[in-house]
Amino acid sequence: MSTAKSRAEVEKFMNGLVKRNPGEPEFHQAVREVVEDLMPYVLNNEDYLHARILERMTEPDRIVIFRVSWEDDAGNVRVNRAWRVQFNNSIGPYKGGMRFHPSVNLSILKFLGFEQVFKNSLTGLPMGGGKGGSNFNPKGKSDREIMRFCHSLMIELHRHVGEDTDVPAGDIGVGGREISYLFGQYKRLANEFTGILTGKGLSFGGSLVRTEATGYGCVYFCEDMLKNKGDSLEGKTCLVSGSGNVAIYTVEKATQMGARVVTMSDSSGFIYDKDGIDHEKLEFIKDLKEVRRGRISEYADRYKNAKFFNGKRPWSVPADVAFPCATQNEINHQEAKTLLKNGIIAVSEGANMPTELEGVHEFRKARILFGPAKAANAGGVAVSGLEQSQNSLRLSWGREEVDAKLKEIMINIHQQCVEYGKEGKNHVDYVKGANLAGFVKVAESMLAYGIV
Repeated sequence: MSTAKSRAEVEKFMNGLVKRNPGEPEFHQAVREVVEDLMPYVLNNEDYLHARILERMTEPDRIVIFRVSWEDDAGNVRVNRAWRVQFNNSIGPYKGGMRFHPSVNLSILKFLGFEQVFKNSLTGLPMGGGKGGSNFNPKGKSDREIMRFCHSLMIELHRHVGEDTDVPAGDIGVGGREISYLFGQYKRLANEFTGILTGKGLSFGGSLVRTEATGYGCVYFCEDMLKNKGDSLEGKTCLVSGSGNVAIYTVEKATQMGARVVTMSDSSGFIYDKDGIDHEKLEFIKDLKEVRRGRISEYADRYKNAKFFNGKRPWSVPADVAFPCATQNEINHQEAKTLLKNGIIAVSEGANMPTELEGVHEFRKARILFGPAKAANAGGVAVSGLEQSQNSLRLSWGREEVDAKLKEIMINIHQQCVEYGKEGKNHVDYVKGANLAGFVKVAESMLAYGIV
């Protein structure tokens, strides 16, 4: 199949998708990135063409949209909107997080759900793809207000989820507190104690290493990429964006593996510490962000060798490895070029789709080690899947056992990416590898079911 014909088919497909899904730029971006790699493969497979697999795979099975009414501490009635996008359950129950943030809209949730289909497929666990959330902002809200919102949301959501149907988890704005409120209300409404949510507390069905899993897995994947080239993280200077759960445990694991992490950030800007963010400093950040819910600028007030850059992102700092762990589209085209100019050799995505499409093209063209989110940050959903298994078995595995299983899953994901993305003797296109490896398992299952 000629490259020109493939490009023409991509444009034709995307024109149709954009027409059917107007005003959804994040979803368009996520689909285009995948379809650019899949189109030549699909065009060479008559079964996929005849069954219109790409058209079916880019259309969610269903989308539930509902109102969430709740009362704040002052007695005011508040109204938010919530969604659950059940994208594809060909290889298992829908699985994907719930996000609470003012920016949440249908486009973002569809992009996340679509990515989740491929990510979950790569883990090797029986999980389909889904995503959900609300435009509710938990920042500045009291525990009682968050509880009332979560309880109200679950009154509707519980009709659409179940351990064999759809198993939500946490995401941005949804941590242990929110999961606990959601699970408590589900348990009351359904009158059953089942593993309907993951990310639960250890005392009621949660899994060890779940909190650390996305960050740890992102570092494990990066180490696997480097190891495949005869290198390692030891001695490398690393940039990390974000200061939430994923970022914190990316820093923790990278530091344990001998790297020197020099940046973290939040929505106000980033801190640069040339001495590195060691264990003691990271404990300060954990307390700052998880307990006191402060701003990252306080780090520079505490550690005088550090500098705070107001309103900026860390991608101008020279380093060897970058871990974007904050949010989608946080590395634009110019920032990708700056990273390359400054000598970056590897990027491992901890957030979902943190690099704009033009930036992805720059990284791929430069042939650096680039671990896309659907592969590199799959550790979180992998341990969510392990939590489901433990709930079904009515037992709990120890920390070392769960961490070993996480490492094994990340190694297997890396091997799949190498198998499908190897180009010549010395290069692996991890984006292509992840897209193809994630696609094949789901597509073959859809073919087997017939036209459903």
